[in-house]
Amino acid sequence: MASMRPPAFWTRRPGVAAALLSPVAALYDRIATRRMTHAGAALSVPVICIGNPTLGGAGKTPTAIAVAQLLTAAGERPVLLSRGYGGRLAGPVRVDPARHLAADVGDEPLLLARAAPVVVARDRVAGAHLALSDGASVIVMDDGFQNPSLRKDFSILVVDGGSGIGNGRVFPAGPLRASLDAQLARAQALLVIGEDRHGVAAWGASRGARLGGLPVFHGTLVPDTAALAALRGQRLLAYAGIGAPAKFFGTLHAAGLDVAETAAFPDHHRFTDADIADLLRRADRGGLTPVSTEKDCVRLAGNPAAAALAARTLALPVTLAVQEQDVFAALVRDGLGAARAGRVSS
Repeated sequence: MASMRPPAFWTRRPGVAAALLSPVAALYDRIATRRMTHAGAALSVPVICIGNPTLGGAGKTPTAIAVAQLLTAAGERPVLLSRGYGGRLAGPVRVDPARHLAADVGDEPLLLARAAPVVVARDRVAGAHLALSDGASVIVMDDGFQNPSLRKDFSILVVDGGSGIGNGRVFPAGPLRASLDAQLARAQALLVIGEDRHGVAAWGASRGARLGGLPVFHGTLVPDTAALAALRGQRLLAYAGIGAPAKFFGTLHAAGLDVAETAAFPDHHRFTDADIADLLRRADRGGLTPVSTEKDCVRLAGNPAAAALAARTLALPVTLAVQEQDVFAALVRDGLGAARAGRVSS
């Protein structure tokens, strides 16, 4: 489901299509909600999960990187755990950027590995045990909030402020992975990334209050200043195969860059020979400099057919900045301490 293009009706007020799919959505919701109530395997170290309530990109990976860096600065040894979507290796396997490609372990784990050790595993329990054997003092899950296999001690739900929660319906009638209340009840924090165009923060605070309180934070994906400087003065062909390509294009426009053409692809898209040839042809025709996300660039690496495009493409790295950084960091550290205290008392 992660690589599908979301249907247009997911972003609008519920209409005929959503109504027709409501019976299926209700069944999906019951199954998803029931799965989330399973206790999951308990580990000897705390587990922090970065998830999102909807299908598609929301900024989970930059958030997982930021949390791992926060924990490292606090003297912890975090190991990131990923399913490795799009990679051929089922794992568990330690990610080695020197020998693994996106085709092996997926694109996101290669980005995560720049911040902390990463284990890829479709069986998350097996992956967690490999992380423990590598000396993890805390495990940070990139996605897997709705997966019941591991017990989470602290979960952060990430929402894209631009798209919000879409039409507010559960899959396939809408983009939600389960009903909102069921997901919020199992989260310890809500992070809204980007301009909050749909009032998600207020909605989260209101719903969270009825569930005993849910801290709400505001984040921004900040582009790398050196990369922006390298792009200035050039006419750009921007392309992206991420959950929300329009968000990447918007970042370029907001920085005042000259974006002459754009090309959007589905999340985790594997660029075909035809895609590559078309992008190179468009760049040559307009005298344009290709620019893309780091996530797209790691998928191009190691693909001989994409060598020419990879060599010409400039990447625009982004990092997460949380507006309430000190409070956010304290909440994560306190959650870690509470998790450890609970293990000692039990």
